[in-house]
Amino acid sequence: MNQDKKIFKILAASDLHGDSAQIRKLALQAAQEHVDLVVLCGDLTSPIITKDIFKPFLERNKNVVFVPGNHDGLALADFLAAYYNVRNLHATSTSYSTLGFFGLGGANIGLDAWREQEAYEILKQGFNQVKEQKKKIMITHVHPDGTIIDKITPGIGSTGIRRALDRFQPDYLLCGHIHEAEGVEDFIGKTKIIHVGRHGKILEIPLLS
Repeated sequence: MNQDKKIFKILAASDLHGDSAQIRKLALQAAQEHVDLVVLCGDLTSPIITKDIFKPFLERNKNVVFVPGNHDGLALADFLAAYYNVRNLHATSTSYSTLGFFGLGGANIGLDAWREQEAYEILKQGFNQVKEQKKKIMITHVHPDGTIIDKITPGIGSTGIRRALDRFQPDYLLCGHIHEAEGVEDFIGKTKIIHVGRHGKILEIPLLS
Protein backbone atom coordinates (compact mmCIF):
# COMPACT_ATOMS: atom_id res chain seq x y z
CA MET A 1 0.00 0.00 0.00
CA ASN A 2 1.20 3.49 -0.85
CA GLN A 3 1.40 5.05 2.60
CA ASP A 4 2.27 8.52 1.30
CA LYS A 5 -0.77 8.93 -0.96
CA LYS A 6 -3.12 6.86 1.20
CA ILE A 7 -4.24 4.97 -1.88
CA PHE A 8 -5.16 1.29 -2.11
CA LYS A 9 -4.46 -0.02 -5.59
CA ILE A 10 -6.36 -2.94 -7.11
CA LEU A 11 -5.97 -4.87 -10.34
CA ALA A 12 -9.32 -6.50 -11.15
CA ALA A 13 -10.00 -8.90 -14.03
CA SER A 14 -12.47 -11.58 -15.07
CA ASP A 15 -13.27 -14.19 -17.73
CA LEU A 16 -9.72 -15.41 -18.29
CA HIS A 17 -10.94 -18.93 -19.18
CA GLY A 18 -7.55 -20.52 -18.61
CA ASP A 19 -5.64 -18.11 -20.88
CA SER A 20 -2.20 -18.55 -19.32
CA ALA A 21 -0.58 -15.90 -21.54
CA GLN A 22 -3.10 -13.28 -20.44
CA ILE A 23 -2.71 -14.31 -16.82
CA ARG A 24 1.06 -13.78 -17.06
CA LYS A 25 0.47 -10.34 -18.62
CA LEU A 26 -1.82 -9.38 -15.77
CA ALA A 27 0.68 -10.63 -13.19
CA LEU A 28 3.39 -8.51 -14.79
CA GLN A 29 1.05 -5.50 -14.81
CA ALA A 30 0.23 -6.07 -11.14
CA ALA A 31 3.95 -5.98 -10.33
CA GLN A 32 4.70 -2.96 -12.51
CA GLU A 33 1.74 -1.01 -11.12
CA HIS A 34 2.62 -2.00 -7.53
CA VAL A 35 -0.94 -3.05 -6.79
CA ASP A 36 -1.94 -4.00 -3.26
CA LEU A 37 -4.51 -6.60 -4.26
CA VAL A 38 -5.55 -8.66 -7.29
CA VAL A 39 -9.31 -9.29 -7.59
CA LEU A 40 -10.53 -11.95 -10.02
CA CYS A 41 -14.25 -11.99 -10.82
CA GLY A 42 -14.84 -15.50 -12.09
CA ASP A 43 -14.66 -17.75 -15.15
CA LEU A 44 -10.95 -18.19 -14.49
CA THR A 45 -10.50 -21.78 -15.66
CA SER A 46 -11.27 -23.70 -18.82
CA PRO A 47 -12.27 -27.37 -19.24
CA ILE A 48 -8.63 -28.26 -19.89
CA ILE A 49 -6.75 -25.61 -17.89
CA THR A 50 -7.25 -25.27 -14.15
CA LYS A 51 -3.68 -24.93 -12.90
CA ASP A 52 -1.42 -21.89 -12.66
CA ILE A 53 -4.39 -19.51 -12.57
CA PHE A 54 -3.04 -17.89 -9.41
CA LYS A 55 0.61 -18.92 -9.46
CA PRO A 56 1.92 -16.03 -11.67
CA PHE A 57 0.46 -13.51 -9.21
CA LEU A 58 1.77 -15.33 -6.16
CA GLU A 59 5.24 -15.56 -7.69
CA ARG A 60 5.20 -11.75 -7.74
CA ASN A 61 4.10 -11.62 -4.11
CA LYS A 62 0.63 -10.31 -4.83
CA ASN A 63 -2.38 -10.90 -2.60
CA VAL A 64 -5.27 -12.46 -4.53
CA VAL A 65 -8.99 -12.74 -3.83
CA PHE A 66 -11.55 -14.18 -6.22
CA VAL A 67 -15.02 -15.50 -6.82
CA PRO A 68 -15.72 -18.40 -9.18
CA GLY A 69 -17.78 -17.98 -12.33
CA ASN A 70 -20.43 -20.21 -13.84
CA HIS A 71 -17.72 -22.10 -15.78
CA ASP A 72 -15.57 -22.78 -12.70
CA GLY A 73 -17.84 -24.48 -10.19
CA LEU A 74 -17.89 -24.06 -6.42
CA ALA A 75 -16.06 -27.32 -5.64
CA LEU A 76 -13.17 -26.51 -7.97
CA ALA A 77 -13.00 -22.98 -6.56
CA ASP A 78 -12.69 -24.32 -3.02
CA PHE A 79 -9.97 -26.73 -4.11
CA LEU A 80 -7.96 -24.03 -5.88
CA ALA A 81 -8.32 -21.65 -2.94
CA ALA A 82 -6.95 -24.27 -0.58
CA TYR A 83 -4.20 -25.44 -2.94
CA TYR A 84 -2.87 -21.93 -3.67
CA ASN A 85 -3.80 -20.43 -0.30
CA VAL A 86 -5.84 -17.61 -1.81
CA ARG A 87 -9.15 -16.22 -0.60
CA ASN A 88 -12.38 -17.37 -2.26
CA LEU A 89 -14.89 -14.65 -1.41
CA HIS A 90 -18.00 -16.64 -2.33
CA ALA A 91 -20.34 -16.39 0.68
CA THR A 92 -17.68 -14.73 2.84
CA SER A 93 -15.56 -11.60 3.19
CA THR A 94 -12.15 -10.17 3.93
CA SER A 95 -10.70 -6.77 4.80
CA TYR A 96 -7.61 -4.83 3.81
CA SER A 97 -6.88 -1.62 5.66
CA THR A 98 -10.24 0.23 5.85
CA LEU A 99 -11.76 -1.66 2.87
CA GLY A 100 -14.20 -4.53 3.24
CA PHE A 101 -14.63 -7.04 0.39
CA PHE A 102 -17.51 -9.50 0.15
CA GLY A 103 -18.59 -11.74 -2.68
CA LEU A 104 -20.89 -14.03 -4.59
CA GLY A 105 -19.53 -16.57 -7.06
CA GLY A 106 -21.31 -18.58 -9.71
CA ALA A 107 -24.31 -17.33 -11.65
CA ASN A 108 -28.05 -17.55 -12.15
CA ILE A 109 -27.34 -19.94 -15.04
CA GLY A 110 -25.10 -22.96 -15.62
CA LEU A 111 -23.01 -24.96 -13.18
CA ASP A 112 -24.06 -24.54 -9.53
CA ALA A 113 -26.74 -22.00 -10.52
CA TRP A 114 -28.28 -20.22 -7.55
CA ARG A 115 -31.75 -18.78 -6.99
CA GLU A 116 -32.03 -15.01 -6.80
CA GLN A 117 -33.13 -15.09 -3.15
CA GLU A 118 -30.09 -17.22 -2.35
CA ALA A 119 -27.83 -14.68 -4.07
CA TYR A 120 -29.29 -11.89 -1.95
CA GLU A 121 -28.86 -13.86 1.29
CA ILE A 122 -25.24 -14.72 0.48
CA LEU A 123 -24.41 -11.06 -0.18
CA LYS A 124 -26.29 -9.97 2.94
CA GLN A 125 -24.17 -12.38 5.00
CA GLY A 126 -20.94 -11.04 3.50
CA PHE A 127 -21.95 -7.41 3.88
CA ASN A 128 -22.79 -7.88 7.56
CA GLN A 129 -19.23 -9.11 8.11
CA VAL A 130 -17.67 -5.90 6.73
CA LYS A 131 -20.32 -3.27 7.39
CA GLU A 132 -18.10 -1.42 9.86
CA GLN A 133 -15.37 -0.86 7.27
CA LYS A 134 -15.02 2.63 5.80
CA LYS A 135 -15.60 1.42 2.23
CA LYS A 136 -17.30 -1.72 0.97
CA ILE A 137 -16.53 -3.53 -2.29
CA MET A 138 -18.89 -6.20 -3.63
CA ILE A 139 -17.31 -8.83 -5.89
CA THR A 140 -19.61 -10.88 -8.15
CA HIS A 141 -19.36 -12.75 -11.42
CA VAL A 142 -22.75 -11.68 -12.75
CA HIS A 143 -23.79 -8.03 -13.01
CA PRO A 144 -26.91 -6.68 -11.29
CA ASP A 145 -30.17 -6.33 -13.17
CA GLY A 146 -30.99 -2.89 -14.51
CA THR A 147 -27.58 -1.56 -15.53
CA ILE A 148 -26.46 -0.43 -18.98
CA ILE A 149 -24.86 -3.86 -19.39
CA ASP A 150 -28.41 -5.16 -19.95
CA LYS A 151 -28.54 -3.09 -23.13
CA ILE A 152 -25.66 -5.16 -24.48
CA THR A 153 -27.06 -8.56 -23.45
CA PRO A 154 -30.64 -8.27 -22.13
CA GLY A 155 -32.06 -10.60 -19.52
CA ILE A 156 -28.80 -11.81 -17.95
CA GLY A 157 -28.49 -9.47 -14.98
CA SER A 158 -29.30 -10.75 -11.49
CA THR A 159 -32.28 -9.42 -9.56
CA GLY A 160 -30.81 -10.88 -6.35
CA ILE A 161 -27.58 -8.94 -6.79
CA ARG A 162 -29.59 -5.82 -7.65
CA ARG A 163 -31.63 -6.19 -4.47
CA ALA A 164 -28.44 -6.49 -2.41
CA LEU A 165 -26.95 -3.51 -4.22
CA ASP A 166 -30.00 -1.35 -3.51
CA ARG A 167 -30.11 -2.45 0.12
CA PHE A 168 -26.44 -2.24 1.07
CA GLN A 169 -25.09 0.40 -1.32
CA PRO A 170 -21.43 -0.69 -1.42
CA ASP A 171 -18.98 1.83 -2.79
CA TYR A 172 -17.99 -0.44 -5.68
CA LEU A 173 -19.28 -3.54 -7.42
CA LEU A 174 -16.76 -5.40 -9.58
CA CYS A 175 -18.12 -8.03 -11.97
CA GLY A 176 -17.58 -9.86 -15.25
CA HIS A 177 -19.51 -12.57 -17.16
CA ILE A 178 -20.59 -10.68 -20.31
CA HIS A 179 -17.45 -10.49 -22.45
CA GLU A 180 -18.86 -7.79 -24.73
CA ALA A 181 -19.37 -5.50 -21.73
CA GLU A 182 -15.69 -5.31 -20.81
CA GLY A 183 -14.82 -1.88 -19.47
CA VAL A 184 -18.43 -0.73 -19.06
CA GLU A 185 -19.05 1.42 -15.99
CA ASP A 186 -22.32 2.53 -14.43
CA PHE A 187 -23.74 3.93 -11.20
CA ILE A 188 -26.69 2.72 -9.17
CA GLY A 189 -27.15 5.09 -6.27
CA LYS A 190 -23.70 5.71 -4.84
CA THR A 191 -22.33 2.38 -6.09
CA LYS A 192 -19.88 2.44 -8.99
CA ILE A 193 -20.30 -0.72 -11.06
CA ILE A 194 -17.34 -1.83 -13.17
CA HIS A 195 -17.30 -4.74 -15.60
CA VAL A 196 -13.60 -5.45 -15.34
CA GLY A 197 -13.07 -7.89 -18.26
CA ARG A 198 -10.15 -10.10 -19.24
CA HIS A 199 -7.69 -7.24 -19.90
CA GLY A 200 -8.05 -5.98 -16.36
CA LYS A 201 -8.85 -2.70 -14.69
CA ILE A 202 -6.69 -0.69 -12.27
CA LEU A 203 -8.58 0.96 -9.43
CA GLU A 204 -7.07 3.49 -7.05
CA ILE A 205 -9.22 3.77 -3.96
CA PRO A 206 -8.55 6.54 -1.43
CA LEU A 207 -8.31 5.23 2.11
CA LEU A 208 -10.34 6.93 4.79
CA SER A 209 -8.92 7.28 8.26
